[in-house]
Amino acid sequence: MDETTNLPQYKIFINPSDLRELKRDIWIDDPVPARLAIEGKKLEIDLSYRGSHIRDFAKKSYQIVFYKPKKYKGSSLIHLNAEFKDPSFVRNKLSFDFFKEIGCLAPQSRHVLLTINGKVEGVYLEIESVDENFINRRGYSTGAIFYAVDGDANFSLMSDLDKETKKSLMLGYERKWGTAQDEHHLQEFIYKINTLTKVEFEKEIPKYLNVEKYLRWVAGVIFTSNYDGFVHNYALYRNGATGLFEVIPWDYDATWGRDVNGKRMEADYVPIDGFNTLTARILNENIFRKQYRKLLEDIMNHKFTVEYMIPVAEQLLQSIRPSVLQDPYKKQQINQFDQELEVITTYIKERKNYLQKKLTIFS
Repeated sequence: MDETTNLPQYKIFINPSDLRELKRDIWIDDPVPARLAIEGKKLEIDLSYRGSHIRDFAKKSYQIVFYKPKKYKGSSLIHLNAEFKDPSFVRNKLSFDFFKEIGCLAPQSRHVLLTINGKVEGVYLEIESVDENFINRRGYSTGAIFYAVDGDANFSLMSDLDKETKKSLMLGYERKWGTAQDEHHLQEFIYKINTLTKVEFEKEIPKYLNVEKYLRWVAGVIFTSNYDGFVHNYALYRNGATGLFEVIPWDYDATWGRDVNGKRMEADYVPIDGFNTLTARILNENIFRKQYRKLLEDIMNHKFTVEYMIPVAEQLLQSIRPSVLQDPYKKQQINQFDQELEVITTYIKERKNYLQKKLTIFS
């Protein structure tokens, strides 16, 4: 195998004094100026660390904001994820692409090889930011985007963090795009989820939520087994034309058979019916339960199969392997990297078996 990289190369150059300032306190979000050489162009950027607990890892993740020009390929900013706990580097991308395959909005992503001041930092996953540019490039209507920033984004009136009644229904959310009026729409949506009677729910909730898209998103969480996916790790998009909410997945490295610490995950770890208030109420309605079961069966027959997914995963792994051998943080674990296709294969088989047995609860 040719061990020279075939990934796009991102070359960042930072003044040494700015680099020292960046490293001085990893918990500061303030960016430092830098230059990015990419695809024959040199761009002025602002560079900062990203993430929460992942900042403690030896291999950092970054956020790049384009300064001059203000946009590059239609984006104002991009994320570079180290994928440090994923021995395969591919679970995030495999998940985002899977969500798109089953009919959900999801970020574009690609693997790149990053260097900073000439030092190889290794394989990174470039992830499209979920913002107004994300919506515009897809031709969707102007609207609003909210990030689920912690476990209080559980679609409930009760806090997931302190188990008390929420003082504000905006708890757990950060408005990324939109207006204060859009916050009112989100709060009304959450209030309705929790206060509509059973008789009202089936008829009224489709006035606030694209139910089919929501069920597709639930299916995506279930098939990939993102434990945090129901109360975190997502963004909400409110379509300005329809007034309906859709869910966009985010942070899916702890999936396809490995948990957030990179440990093997049991196939029954995430229940088939999920665990947030909105999902519970939707799946309590017979018409939506039948729709969900049919959707799961269809995806299991056509997408969530070894025959469909493993060639995709194998191609991704082969495309990044030469660059993994250049990654100073991961090249010593190349043997584990080479075993990840089997880990993902085993997960798909065992997860599918579990889900098929549990389908009967939706009869």
